[in-house]
Amino acid sequence: MNTAKKIGTYRWVICALLLFSTTINYMDRQVIAYLKDFFCTDIEKGGFGWTNTEFAYVTSFFTAFYAGMTILAGWIIDKIGTKLGLAFSLIIWSVFGIANAFVGGAVTLHVIMRSFFGLGEAGNFPASIKTIAEWFPKKERALATGIFNSGSNIGAMIAALFVPWCMTYFGTDLGWKMSFIITGVVGFIWLIFWFVAYETPAKHKKLTKEEFDYIHIDDKDDAIVDNTAGTKTSWNKLFSFKQTWAFFFGKFMTDGVWWFYLFWLPDFLKKLFHMTTLEVRWPCFIVYGVAIFGSVFGGSLPLYLINRGMEVYKARMTAMLIIAFIPLIVLSLPYFGNTEIFKDSAMYYAVAIISVAAAAHQAWSANLFTTVSDMFPKKAVGSVTGIGAMAGGLGGVLVQLLAGKLTDLYKDNPQKAYLIMFIICAFAYLIGWMIMKSLVPRHKKIAM
Repeated sequence: MNTAKKIGTYRWVICALLLFSTTINYMDRQVIAYLKDFFCTDIEKGGFGWTNTEFAYVTSFFTAFYAGMTILAGWIIDKIGTKLGLAFSLIIWSVFGIANAFVGGAVTLHVIMRSFFGLGEAGNFPASIKTIAEWFPKKERALATGIFNSGSNIGAMIAALFVPWCMTYFGTDLGWKMSFIITGVVGFIWLIFWFVAYETPAKHKKLTKEEFDYIHIDDKDDAIVDNTAGTKTSWNKLFSFKQTWAFFFGKFMTDGVWWFYLFWLPDFLKKLFHMTTLEVRWPCFIVYGVAIFGSVFGGSLPLYLINRGMEVYKARMTAMLIIAFIPLIVLSLPYFGNTEIFKDSAMYYAVAIISVAAAAHQAWSANLFTTVSDMFPKKAVGSVTGIGAMAGGLGGVLVQLLAGKLTDLYKDNPQKAYLIMFIICAFAYLIGWMIMKSLVPRHKKIAM
C-alpha cells in the first residue's frame, strides 16, 4: 500500500480512459445488430424491407474497411502520436456512426457510412496498445491490456440493453435514429476527459517523478518510449516467415466466429425462439458478460502450465488446443435448443451453450495474440498483429456474407441456416490450431 502511494497510480487513470474508449468502440459497432429486425421488416409493416444478404453487406463492408485500415492505423498513430491518433479515430467513427441516422433505408448509403465508420474504429486498438506501452512497465502491460480490452464485452453488453430500450421508448420510426445518435454523442463526451487527462508521460504535469521512473524502469529493452517510432520492419520479410502465416490463419479461421456472435446472435434468438427486440437484450447481455471470464481463463491456463515447468510456447499451444475443443459444445444446440423437447427452457439452454462458446473464443483470442510476442521480436509485433487483424477481418467478411446468404436461402427454415453456421463455428478453432501447428511445429524465436 505504501509502495503504491510512493510510486503513484496515474497510469491507471490512463488505463481507465482506454477502457471507456474501447467500451464506446464496441457499443457503437453493436448498435446495428439490434436494428436488424427493423431494417429487415417489410416496408408495408414499417421497416426498410432489407434482405438478410443486404444486411450482411452492410456489416461486411464495415468489417472489411475496419480490417484494411488496421494495418495503416498503427503507422499513422506512430506519426501523429497516441493523443491525437485516438482522438481523431474516435471523432471519425462517432461522426459516421451518427450519420447512419440520417440516410434513411437506402442500403448503399448505410454501406458507405458503415465503411467510413469502420475506418475510424480501426484506430482504437493500435492507439490503445501503443498507449499501454508508453504508460506501463513490461510486467504490468498484460494486466493493463486485459483491463482495457474488457471494454469490448462491456460495450456489447450495453448495446444489448440500450438499443432495444431506445426502440421501445422512442418508437421504431425514431428509435433507430436515436440509437445511432445517442451512442455517437457519448464518444464526444469521452473526448473532453481524454484531452484534459491525457498526455505522454514525459510531458504530463500530474505524473510524479517516482511514477515516471517506474514506468520507464525497463526502457533499455523497450522499443517504444513516448512517441518515438520503432524500427521499421520489411513487410516482404515478414511474409517470408511461416510464423507470420501461422498467426494469419489462426486469426482468419476464428475471428469470423466472434463477428458472427456480435452481429447475428440477436437474429438467431428472434428467429428460433420468436423473441422480440426487447426480449433479446438480456440473453445477449449474458453471453457477452460471460465472455469476459473467458479472457481471464485464457490467460490463466498457460500460466498454470508454465508454473509446472512447461516451456512458454508449448504451454500456449497446449492451452489453445484445450480451448479449441470447447466450441464443439455448439453442436449440441439442435438438441438442447429444441423447443419441442425442452419447451420454455430451450432458449436458456441455447444461451448457456453460446455463452460457453463465446467465452472460449475470448480465451483463444487472448492466447493467439500472445503467440506473436512468443515468436517475434518486439519491433515486429505491431506489424504482425496488423497482418493478423487484416486476416481476421477477411474471415469476418466471409462468415457474415455466408450467414446472410444462408438465412435468405433457408428463410422458411432458419434453424437449418443457423445449424450450418454453428457447425462452422464449432470446428473453426481446431482447424485453425492444426494449421498453426503444421506451420510451426516447434517454437523458434525469429531474429531480425
